[in-house]
Amino acid sequence: MTRHLIIPLIFCLAIGAYGTTVTGLVTNGTTGKPAAGDDVILIKLSQTMQEESRTKSDSQGRYTLQVSDDSVPHLVRVVHDKVLYHQPAPPGTTKADIQVFDAAAKLPGISGVVDVMLMQTDATGLQVTETWGLRNSSVPPRTLMSERTFEIVLPEGAAVDEGMAQGPGGMPVRSAPVPLPEKGHYAFLFPIRPGETRFQVGYHVPYSGSANFAPRLSVPMDSVAVMYPHAMQFAAATPGSYESGDENGVAVQVAHNLPAGVAPAFRVSGTGTLPPEAQGNDTASSGGGGNTQPANRPGGGIGTPENTPDPLQNYRWYIVALVGLVLAAGAFWVTNRAPATAPATAGGAPTAAAASVPAAARPVDRRAALLEALKEELFQLETERVQKKISAEEYEKAKSALQQTLSRAIARKNS
Repeated sequence: MTRHLIIPLIFCLAIGAYGTTVTGLVTNGTTGKPAAGDDVILIKLSQTMQEESRTKSDSQGRYTLQVSDDSVPHLVRVVHDKVLYHQPAPPGTTKADIQVFDAAAKLPGISGVVDVMLMQTDATGLQVTETWGLRNSSVPPRTLMSERTFEIVLPEGAAVDEGMAQGPGGMPVRSAPVPLPEKGHYAFLFPIRPGETRFQVGYHVPYSGSANFAPRLSVPMDSVAVMYPHAMQFAAATPGSYESGDENGVAVQVAHNLPAGVAPAFRVSGTGTLPPEAQGNDTASSGGGGNTQPANRPGGGIGTPENTPDPLQNYRWYIVALVGLVLAAGAFWVTNRAPATAPATAGGAPTAAAASVPAAARPVDRRAALLEALKEELFQLETERVQKKISAEEYEKAKSALQQTLSRAIARKNS
């Protein structure tokens, strides 16, 4: 009897000492079959991002990962065709299924949803935050990944300040575009997974009171939008090629249904900074509360137009989402700049993102954005390691620096 009690007791103690498990199924969304032989890694999100355990998916796509402490959040990472896929595993998670896709260097079915240029001036000249929304509707669904996943062409004389990318359902990742041999040409080395991916670049151009633009589109684009302060002026090279509108106190010009190539040219002139309400999207999205602009603005704005088509109606939700990405980018960039008396651009003028956040809330928002951005930066670093974009020495050095920064940021947030 004693022996029969002791053996199960030892077994239970052994299981308790080792921890729990996370199991799941890795499915290949391209073939609809289980993804066998993929690396599956469990990452512990605590003071740093630590690899806790790893395995490979079996012939049925199933995996089991050991968890030493299920009271802290984890992340399950799957490497398929040298592309990383992630699934959050909050405390207590015991099951996490993940869908992956086959990767290809060239892929039909990539199109543009919108190209948004957010403009304002400061002491350094004309500041532009340009965001591209891309749709991957490939059949069967696959991930586009190559040395030139998404190519962009910036205006002559443009100097890149920062770059970001955001996959479907993911957080923005700091991802600077890589210069190409052609002048003004750049490429993002970031996977375009099935669904919608967003790319963003902040840059400034020489400005003597006016500037000409002829946007270059590498893919067909549903809409090209130019957003700027009302104090500035806009003139299309071809009258009627853009429709006028207003979004939260910011002037908007929109061109629709554009093929790949050169979009309608335009000229901006004058000076001005974006008002704080430019980022006041809560009112627009909720439909109530706060102060709204009159409804007699061009295109009706966010009010009710009087029998006038609103050029923003078909993609206003996307503008709001992209401006949200501008906010995330601004919070991350401001946090990583040298301390100043107020959040500012390189020339000292407040950024649109900084202006949108109440002063009392800025420290908390910036820290939260920094934490998320640092975690995603580590994800991107892992991507570059898997794709052999960096050496082992560079990888270890960058990872160590990022983990130290993440640890300090978490400590400050908890203090």
